Amino acid sequence: MMMISMKTNNNRIGRQGAALLVVLIIIMAITISSLGFLTQSDVELACGENMILRTQMDYLGESGLEHARGLILNPQDVASEDWTGIHNGLQLVSGSSDYYDVTVVRDVSDRCNYIIDCNSYRLEGTEKVGRSSLKAELRLDPCIAYWVGSTTEISPQITINGDVYCGGTLTNYGDINGDAFAVGTIGGTGTTTGRQNESVTPAYPVAWPDLEATNFGPTLYSIGSVTYPVCEIAGPNIPTTPFGPSEVNPAGICYCIGDVNMPGNVNINGMLVVNGTLKISGISNVITAVKNFPALLVNGQVVMKDGASLVIQGLAQIGQGVSIDAGATSANIQVIGGLFIDVDGISDLVSVNVTAAPAIASIETWPAANSARWGPAAGAFFKSIERVK
Repeated sequence: MMMISMKTNNNRIGRQGAALLVVLIIIMAITISSLGFLTQSDVELACGENMILRTQMDYLGESGLEHARGLILNPQDVASEDWTGIHNGLQLVSGSSDYYDVTVVRDVSDRCNYIIDCNSYRLEGTEKVGRSSLKAELRLDPCIAYWVGSTTEISPQITINGDVYCGGTLTNYGDINGDAFAVGTIGGTGTTTGRQNESVTPAYPVAWPDLEATNFGPTLYSIGSVTYPVCEIAGPNIPTTPFGPSEVNPAGICYCIGDVNMPGNVNINGMLVVNGTLKISGISNVITAVKNFPALLVNGQVVMKDGASLVIQGLAQIGQGVSIDAGATSANIQVIGGLFIDVDGISDLVSVNVTAAPAIASIETWPAANSARWGPAAGAFFKSIERVK
């Protein structure tokens, strides 16, 4: 009897040991599986956090592109000619750890085209994490180089590098390297590299600058709430002594009360205002605008003498067109900026080359207590956006 009991006990102990071993194996398997799940969850959580960070940096990079777009469209808000160059350490939210660097390069052959690189990142100490790099090409469009408020003809002597607006019927025999907009129809045998837009709404896409001579003289003009004296020219000739801005006349404004003649070798670094007719009778005449101010404002006509020449860098607003003196056979005008004529257009004996340069043609003036801002570019779009890495 004793031997049978001991055998039974040994069998019971063996079964209990096997059961314990099975339980331990199951617990080990569960533990290993749980650790695997936890590890996988940590990896997925880290991947999710990285994806969120990358998405945030992508959006921040797109915000950097929009930042550049806004300032390129509004060059009045920057100190230099336009917002080109390298701009590092910019922030959308001040005090955050997220930054973006923007590099803007203007196309040397087309002043309406910009290449923008934006690198966004988060700083952890001195280390940049979650970096995103975007590269984009920005096009100012439409960007008016030549604007005429009435029916006009572009002669074979005229080349426009930029867009054209006509307030009536446009007949083109010249070269338009851009789009053409007309309130009426568009005809002629000249070349237009862009679109031809007929029957557009008047003053679309860019309105007349609407500058008044009285806003700049005849004695005083304003920048903000401060008034400054102009340089008054009584005529009949504009002096050939080089003229530029000064502390008392920061916009460099020369004001002519009536008709005046530009005899040649006139160099004005500022603005010429003619409350009458401007005659050009010599060569090597240059007007270069001061930032945010026009280069030339003529209420009447610009009359070119035989062989005369004029270079304008900035915005030119002319009330009654460009004509040529009786008996003259040729004259030359070059504009880098924008040429805006209210009526009559340009004589077919005058050779004209206009290149759109919105950064130097955009203006901000103070005709009243508040400033008036204007620019020749009505909009901008990204021709391409690509992630670099």
